[in-house]
Amino acid sequence: MERTFFAVGAISACIAVAAGAFGAHGLKSRLDSEMLAIFETGARYQMYHAFGLIAVAWALTRWPGHLMEASGWLFIAGTILFSGSLYLLSLTGQRWLGAITPLGGLAFLAGWLCLASVIWKGQH
Repeated sequence: MERTFFAVGAISACIAVAAGAFGAHGLKSRLDSEMLAIFETGARYQMYHAFGLIAVAWALTRWPGHLMEASGWLFIAGTILFSGSLYLLSLTGQRWLGAITPLGGLAFLAGWLCLASVIWKGQH
């Protein structure tokens, strides 16, 4: 599972860099400042959690177990829900997508809590 999380983290980081560049160069003249800021927030949080996923991959080699794996899956789900909803909201203007964003934020929080719990306790 650590290889999977490491690979997905690296791919997610690559996508975050591409999204950031697309936002800065391709969308700057197409979106208003509010929507551009929303898009950039999605890219920033995707990058943070790509690094988090890589950290989970490493941590799995030291503290393997279901709770650590849950952390990785929660980071993936959070990225899809949080960053994905912000990307779509900014590109489509569909404000209802903002209702999905907090679900991704909750997944991020749960992932960090799972990671911290396993490391703190040193258990599986």
